[in-house]
Amino acid sequence: MTNGNEIRAHFEESVAVNQASMEALIPTIASAADLMVGCLKNSGKILSCGNGGSAGDAQHFSAELLNRFEMERPGLAAVALTTDSSTLTAIANDYAYEQIFSKQVTALGNAGDCLLAISTSGNSPNIVKAIEAAHENQCRVVALTGGNGGKIAAVLGDDDIEIRVVSSRTARIQEIHLLTIHCLCDAIDQSLFGTT
Repeated sequence: MTNGNEIRAHFEESVAVNQASMEALIPTIASAADLMVGCLKNSGKILSCGNGGSAGDAQHFSAELLNRFEMERPGLAAVALTTDSSTLTAIANDYAYEQIFSKQVTALGNAGDCLLAISTSGNSPNIVKAIEAAHENQCRVVALTGGNGGKIAAVLGDDDIEIRVVSSRTARIQEIHLLTIHCLCDAIDQSLFGTT
């Protein structure tokens, strides 16, 4: 029989991490939203990538921009680099799995674009390489990480933004990443199309 106490513990821990993250991350999320708004205003696009659940988050973000979040508005330029299975498997087979995103960033990223790079550990080698490719193409980076930021924190430049969830549990980090994505989408919409 399912233990209700274990379920309650998940809720309680989630609330605690949400509360702590709210205080710590609001200014950083606002700065990331401003970076993305500037990119879109200057005819740039936002590329996004991640692995596993973070791949789902990258696609979620892209879908909210291309279609809509909560208001009727024109679609915004966003590309999830996680969706083309032929491209992903070709790169992984012909080169290396670590290059599945970086080769796409090199081909698709232009100066002034933005890369949303998502890794709960901060240590995903293919995300690190994507960030390096973004820098080579003069794209700025918004990184969603967790824990101590891992290797990603070390490769970010002064013009990049790291939104780091201080937690060691992947589930809690992913919950805050999804909330952050919704905050970014709303802030972008309000900045570009809102009346407030």
